Amino acid sequence: MRGLIVHDQEIQEIQEIQYLLKREMDEILFELRDDRFNQIVKTAMEERYQILFKLFTKVASSHRECAHYILPIRKRQKKG
Repeated sequence: MRGLIVHDQEIQEIQEIQYLLKREMDEILFELRDDRFNQIVKTAMEERYQILFKLFTKVASSHRECAHYILPIRKRQKKG
């Protein structure tokens, strides 16, 4: 277990970072459902999401909050 002592202003800044990361991840999740993007773009979006998620795990207040943002596994359709 890790602990960190922060001032009130730093807590507010951490909460702001959490908000921004959540907002960006929500937007990416929404756009991943859009069929107008091709697979190359979606792959890049997933990579960006993973980076944001790793940052979020460092500032999230609980494991439950992180679990909510775990990227769902998509079933890739085979063209044939």
